[in-house]
Amino acid sequence: MGRVLGLDYGERRIGVAISDPSRTIAQPLPTIRRRRGRRPPYAKIIETVVEWDVQRIVVGLPIEMNGAEEESAQAVRRFAEGLQRRAGLPVEYWDERLSSVRAQRELAQLDLPAAARREKERVDAMAATLILQSYLDAQRKS
Repeated sequence: MGRVLGLDYGERRIGVAISDPSRTIAQPLPTIRRRRGRRPPYAKIIETVVEWDVQRIVVGLPIEMNGAEEESAQAVRRFAEGLQRRAGLPVEYWDERLSSVRAQRELAQLDLPAAARREKERVDAMAATLILQSYLDAQRKS
């Protein structure tokens, strides 16, 4: 089957998660920092794709609660299209509504100091993991 890479794209950071080869469980990888006003770090993502032998990429798409796509969703689509061209892999979008809120709740359950639970990198990595796990669960059901 091959691994799936999950991404939670943001202006300052990209949360990253990877599936196991059987596409059952998602786990977080280190968050990738972005430099404001610069091109997305495609090379760093492609390094991860090669290192983990990724076969597919899932990118969280920020959809409003009413189902509309705002400017941030268009930025994600531009990023994902550029990534697909560079990586040569299928890229799918996955609804990421409330993923950051869910990530913060999940982190609150962990036995970590409060400051560690609030670290933005940790929240982004957990959000990417939740997005990817939701995608994997849906794929198994279909």
